[in-house]
Amino acid sequence: MPWALTVPAVAGLVFLVLPLAGLLVRAPWSTMGERLAEPLVLEALRLSLVTATVATAVCLLFGVPLAWLLARGNLPGRRLVRALVTVPLVLPPVVGGVALLLVLGRNGLAGRWLYETFGVSLPFTTAGVVVAEAFVAMPFLVISVEGALKGADQRFEEAAATLGASRWRVFTRVTLPMVAPGVSAGAVLCWARALGEFGATITFAGNFPGQTQTMPLAVYLALETDPEAAIVLSLVLLAVSVLVLASLRERWAGTS
Repeated sequence: MPWALTVPAVAGLVFLVLPLAGLLVRAPWSTMGERLAEPLVLEALRLSLVTATVATAVCLLFGVPLAWLLARGNLPGRRLVRALVTVPLVLPPVVGGVALLLVLGRNGLAGRWLYETFGVSLPFTTAGVVVAEAFVAMPFLVISVEGALKGADQRFEEAAATLGASRWRVFTRVTLPMVAPGVSAGAVLCWARALGEFGATITFAGNFPGQTQTMPLAVYLALETDPEAAIVLSLVLLAVSVLVLASLRERWAGTS
């Protein structure tokens, strides 16, 4: 490998790894157990795990059919729809939070109807955290499942249809099992993205301990008052990220 490529490659690697190494070096390892057992950490961790899991379930409920529509459906303007689906990937999360407020806030386009009809108000609630996390995480699931659907062999579905299976039976008994690895990978990515969501959550749901304060928000708050607690919370999120990458290693290796 020429030096002209080796030097910037090593510099790039150092740039990516050094901040993580700094986190590990500055971590209060001697008091790590006590820090992890603090009510602030446990409450933020519990809320993050619950909301990220519920948000992933919501994404699976709506994202898998959406991915099927993009991959197999006869959808007019498919490219535009796909672009709209992936907008949250590049949209600044804070802007996503503002957009959610304009639509689902008490005076929003749909939020006013929800509040006046059912008495439901999503902003600054735990349900609002789930909505914000699902908004930014769903594209990861849709992209993964759509890719799996495009790569699946449709001859098995055609054979099942030829034998008299209904479209729903073909989808649940043939299509879904074939794309199960893609759905699983997408769900894991979706869950990890939901767990680390910050901008849309603090904008749409606020930062109330025990109600909307997830791990990233707790890190932000602790950084100003208790830096060691912020480091501990950051290490937990880092460990989750590493576990997610390790669980997807075989899938990525197979597609490289």
